Amino acid sequence: MASSHTVLMRLVASAYSIAQKAGTIVRHVIAEGDLGIVEKTSATDLQTKADRLVQMSICSSLARKFPKLTIIGEEDLPPEEVDQELIEDGQWEEILKQPCPSQYSAIKEEDLVVWVDPLDGTKEYTEGLLDNVTVLIGIAYEGKAIAGIINQPYYNYQNNEKQKLREHRNEAKAGPDAVLGRTIWGVLGLGAFGFQLKEVPAGKHIITTTRSHSNKLVTDCVTAMNPDDVLRVGGAGNKIIQLIEGKASAYVFASPGCKKWDTCAPEVILHAVGGKLTDIHGNALQYNKEVKHMNSAGVLATLRNYDYYASRVPESVKNALVP
Repeated sequence: MASSHTVLMRLVASAYSIAQKAGTIVRHVIAEGDLGIVEKTSATDLQTKADRLVQMSICSSLARKFPKLTIIGEEDLPPEEVDQELIEDGQWEEILKQPCPSQYSAIKEEDLVVWVDPLDGTKEYTEGLLDNVTVLIGIAYEGKAIAGIINQPYYNYQNNEKQKLREHRNEAKAGPDAVLGRTIWGVLGLGAFGFQLKEVPAGKHIITTTRSHSNKLVTDCVTAMNPDDVLRVGGAGNKIIQLIEGKASAYVFASPGCKKWDTCAPEVILHAVGGKLTDIHGNALQYNKEVKHMNSAGVLATLRNYDYYASRVPESVKNALVP
């Protein structure tokens, strides 16, 4: 019976199923061919039909099951009746078999804040760079990110920089016998699941940073890391996955622009496997419901050797970014 499970583990199990549903919606919008793109604040700040439908799906599905939660989503949507087809009321039973970390066993629904990014990497989504895209559901308690779910709708999708959205959307192919999409989840004190943890070879310094929001501060900070290689990709969720799968050693973004819903879920996955995510000054990010949404002092994240990268952040960069 559900009542024998803690609020946190029931929420995570539900969020897992809800994130999988979200991935299906993201793929369906592409397959239909009309992305319904609108510009929000600029040409690089976009919203699509998938952003809107997924946020409605996630927020409504969670609110029905957990009415006392505080849920904060990226998209500012007018209240409207949500189509029943968007509601997911399942839960991932495998998660309910896991023990809840003792420090979270007495948490009440109303103590939790859920940060939702319905489509992280929207610009890349509109350009056909589908493997950059993630759906993020982060769960915070007392201002700290403690559980997270990341869905990659196009995991296993064979993509490259030159490939734009194809005229016939149903041509998107996965590798041989590959299942399209995956869901990664984690809880602090329990671990992170759904991927193979891998580290960058010792002594290699590979930086992952923004693809579409660069500026002089970002470039100066990346250069100061003396990297062997720099990867420029979309999506905060995607960059953290690069860290845990051994494709990059540090995520460096010395600029405001990233928001709490971008970092909450990915931070948990990284912290659950011994990594570290902070702002550029080394401060932990706060996720209580009253906090400002912008991560105005940027992001620095690593799986290992955090101090090496933190020590190389130029003072000029720190002075320019006020927490």
